[in-house]
Amino acid sequence: MTLRPLLLVTAIAEGATGAALLLAPNVPVWILFGQSLDSALALLIGRVAGAALLALGIACWRAADDAQSPAAVGLVVSLLIYDLIAAALLFYAWFGLEQSGVGLWVAIVAHLLLALWCIAGLREGRFGTVGENGT
Repeated sequence: MTLRPLLLVTAIAEGATGAALLLAPNVPVWILFGQSLDSALALLIGRVAGAALLALGIACWRAADDAQSPAAVGLVVSLLIYDLIAAALLFYAWFGLEQSGVGLWVAIVAHLLLALWCIAGLREGRFGTVGENGT
């Protein structure tokens, strides 16, 4: 299995989320948490998060062209950490902060599935090449 599909899916999902946060931060925040950002600082922080996600999406898009490189593998390790932390924070928003937008559980499940995909891709990349070379 190549990491290319994972990187492309992540590029599209995170890039689109980042662009939405940059252009209209209240829209994705409303979808996730059922409320809007209520201060100029909150809007700014939402846009900074959007810039980070857009940059992550671009990095994934570019890495997909050389998905077996050590840099791409490092990016997938970073994505794994990001997806696990994002899922945990979103779960905390639901359970601990009692937030509930229509897309909150979709986002939690999506991040967990992406984390599992990262693990599968890293495991196969690590062990799959050993069997292919016969060593």
